[in-house]
Amino acid sequence: MLCIRAFFRRCFTIATAVHQINEEITDKEIRLIGNEGEQLGIMSAEEALRIAAERDLDLVKIAPGSNPPVCKIMDYGKYRFEQTKKEKDAKKNQRVIEIKEIRMSPGIGDNDFNTKLKNGQKFLNDGNRVKVSVRFRGREMAHTDIGEVLLRNFAEKCADIANLDKAPKLEGRNMSMFLSPKPQTPPKKPAKPKTPKTGESAE
Repeated sequence: MLCIRAFFRRCFTIATAVHQINEEITDKEIRLIGNEGEQLGIMSAEEALRIAAERDLDLVKIAPGSNPPVCKIMDYGKYRFEQTKKEKDAKKNQRVIEIKEIRMSPGIGDNDFNTKLKNGQKFLNDGNRVKVSVRFRGREMAHTDIGEVLLRNFAEKCADIANLDKAPKLEGRNMSMFLSPKPQTPPKKPAKPKTPKTGESAE
């Protein structure tokens, strides 16, 4: 029965490839921590493995760089399950911030500009960064100042919800800037009306 359990542990370790456990630990001396966090002292890996087997648990090397290495007795299968669950929960809570791009031309009309502006504001309200760029073609390169005015106007109209991360900058035939959403503060709760004390009349 003991041989079957040891074989199962080895297969489990190969699958995860995270820690050295059980028979993989061959150090002459290790510092052992019990499954309740108690210090069990310095001993051989063989002696530590015997103690772990008596408790029907695993011996796991948790600090291989220490002198001597530190090992702990634990249920390694349960530990890995909990770690995987924590990683999944952390990923669920992470918000992936995307960079959305708005492209304009120097001769853009008011209606098109307002449409681009609404799209940019929507991206910012959704929590994404926005790259706004103006593409110059041919002789338009002689009037890059028009593109800068467009971009700064765009940034000014987004000032309530966005910060200017990167000011307009000309790179090749493109002038671009970056906006990032401002942290959203929760709305303040309305103050509760004061209740008159006993004996006082409310006017």
